[in-house]
Amino acid sequence: MVLAVEVEGLRKEYGRTVAVADVSFTVEPGEIFGLLGPNGSGKTTTVECVQGLRRADAGRIRVLGLDPATDATRLRRLVGSQLQDSALPDRLRVGEALELFAAISPHGPPWRHLLEEWGLADQRRTAFADLSGGQRQRLFVALALVSDPRLVVLDEMTTGLDPAARRVAWNLVEAVRDRGTTVVLVTHFMDEAHRLCDRVAVLSRGRVLATGTPAALIAAHQPETVVRFTAPPDADVSFLRGVGGVRDVARVDGTGVLVRGSGPLLARVGHALVERGLEPEDLAGSVPSLEDAYLALTGGAAEDGAA
Repeated sequence: MVLAVEVEGLRKEYGRTVAVADVSFTVEPGEIFGLLGPNGSGKTTTVECVQGLRRADAGRIRVLGLDPATDATRLRRLVGSQLQDSALPDRLRVGEALELFAAISPHGPPWRHLLEEWGLADQRRTAFADLSGGQRQRLFVALALVSDPRLVVLDEMTTGLDPAARRVAWNLVEAVRDRGTTVVLVTHFMDEAHRLCDRVAVLSRGRVLATGTPAALIAAHQPETVVRFTAPPDADVSFLRGVGGVRDVARVDGTGVLVRGSGPLLARVGHALVERGLEPEDLAGSVPSLEDAYLALTGGAAEDGAA
């Protein structure tokens, strides 16, 4: 089976600046694969090399079995792209842009259908310069899909979209995957990556820190669950240390109690409290998330510049 994307030992420098130091990952056909990382971690440079827009200084890249450095022309017929920094002529209208791109790719879906899918029907006659940031994002995604590509690269797809529009975009990306198109998604939104991605790679300073499913990364790097509630200062809660999965019980500010551990901790702690006649109304649990795992991996540091 030919992998959708193979990247091995990728390195890219700009003068003395190392944008990508050593990146390796694979993307299976038909999956949504996410690239996560702080600004300056090398995500955009990596996907630009994957698409043949930049030539790698070292390493091996194969996309749908082709080398982007030598098979760029063939690859452009198979790959759609929505780049982070894209632009069109100010006076070009939305409908004209889609019609133009569709003429170049006659075997793709009807461009009027993409107008409807991506919520651009009302902007068909609107000039690019008059579109909002969110409308421009939707247009660029529609243009990336107009050729019915086997692989589509979406770089910060939902930046500038309101929460409702983001949810619609997520549903459409899932529909694209369900039609058989492989998706490489670059995003800063952890909820987006958790919802959409079959697997993700976390980059930092031009290197891959971890690769796997969101659930696997959470389990490996942020497995702890926290349960919080309040109890009278004189209430003995030490018995909770004997509850299955509990690692630690701590008092906070006199009446607050924090219980840390793993597994179905909220249910177990709640059951133990009720058995002892304690029924706190504010009992709540926080389940570890992909964002927690991401921050644990990257150290929570923002990057900007050289790797």
